Amino acid sequence: MPKILVLFYSRSGHTAKLADSIADGARSERFAEVTVRRVDDLAPAGVIEAQPRWKESRERLAGAYQTLGSVTELADYDALILGTPTRYGIMSAELKNLLDQTGPLWAKGAFTDKVGAAFTTVQTPHGGHETTLWSIMTVMANLGMILVPPGYTDRIMYTGGGPYGASATTGTGGPTEADLAAARHQGVRVATVTGWISHAKSHHH
Repeated sequence: MPKILVLFYSRSGHTAKLADSIADGARSERFAEVTVRRVDDLAPAGVIEAQPRWKESRERLAGAYQTLGSVTELADYDALILGTPTRYGIMSAELKNLLDQTGPLWAKGAFTDKVGAAFTTVQTPHGGHETTLWSIMTVMANLGMILVPPGYTDRIMYTGGGPYGASATTGTGGPTEADLAAARHQGVRVATVTGWISHAKSHHH
């Protein structure tokens, strides 16, 4: 039974919506065990409290999603699907901070041959969708993971998301239905490939 973690950082809730759709898609695959976790803010509580919209969204997200207990938990999963809003064309500091703590796990080969995929939200068109996805997948490649982007494996990827991972432009609102459908497809694809790899690993040739 392949274990899949959908892990995300979200400030407004837009990235959380993509995470939910990815998880829905992954859960549609037989035997897939899917967990969704949130990465917490790095900003001090006083900074968040001073901004009502941020405070409200943080309380809402904290009530809906558990945070990851420890970075060591990442090694418990067969696939990691990581998401973040774009920050100047790369992943958020919150997700980068977590990945920067994986050194001891990397040294033990804890991520070797596990599946990796990424998703993102961006406020403006052409604001860094692809570079953010690759900033995540570059780390995954260093960890020895098997990258499973959605590619154009379904027609929905031509109208929502993209070949490198699910994404959404959210400056004028949240993810569209096409964005969410692309995210669901990404979840299905990752779960399917993870199932193949897990099955192969269970058979000694």
